[in-house]
Amino acid sequence: MKQKKIDKTPARLDFTQSVTGLILAIFISAHILFESSILISNEAMYKVTIMFEGYYFFGETYPGIITFFAAAISVIFVVHAAIAVRKFPNNYKQHKVMREHVLRMKHEDTSLWIIQITTGFIMFFIGSVHLYIMMAEPSNIGPFASSFRVVHEHMGPLYFLLLLSVVSHAFIGLYRLAMKWGFMEGKNTKVSRARFKFLMKTMIVIYIIVGSLSLAQYTYIGLTHDFSEVKKYKSKIIDLRAH
Repeated sequence: MKQKKIDKTPARLDFTQSVTGLILAIFISAHILFESSILISNEAMYKVTIMFEGYYFFGETYPGIITFFAAAISVIFVVHAAIAVRKFPNNYKQHKVMREHVLRMKHEDTSLWIIQITTGFIMFFIGSVHLYIMMAEPSNIGPFASSFRVVHEHMGPLYFLLLLSVVSHAFIGLYRLAMKWGFMEGKNTKVSRARFKFLMKTMIVIYIIVGSLSLAQYTYIGLTHDFSEVKKYKSKIIDLRAH
């Protein structure tokens, strides 16, 4: 009797989801840290900005590099979301069953999965807007341009909601990846899982605090700065040929 061929598509999709999720989590972690350079000084933030515009490689800035990176992240983001959405409840009945299951079982890992679904849904809309702005206006990144966007274009509340969503989604995702791919296996899986979970919660708190402080600083600059000097200030920083 001929043996039925095993469909490897679900396994390939799970692997792709894991890889794209890992890339996005690393990107988010680095992005928030680079953004937090505003907490050091305006000059530090500009140095980070022109670094990503290629200044330290080419001797001048090319904002199109940021457009390229934002587009690449957008593609990875869409692929990840498209694969992940197949696991979401697709009707009210499934949502109701899932909600009753969570309330009845009170299982923390299941609750974390629900948080991932919720934050993923939020990110799909707000994250897409943020990435589009980065692609469309790559030269408008820095302490003053970003502060103007946060305050005068009223993006502050959206960025704060995005911060809560991406940080929670990223580190819960890393925890689930570690569990899924066997990093918690060992002599005592229960202890290992508890350690990973503690690390996950710690990183979520740290990154939300850092991101919130950065957003608060952008808000302060946006409320107090004379934006007519933005281009003049940036030109001055580039001319310093800072190292």
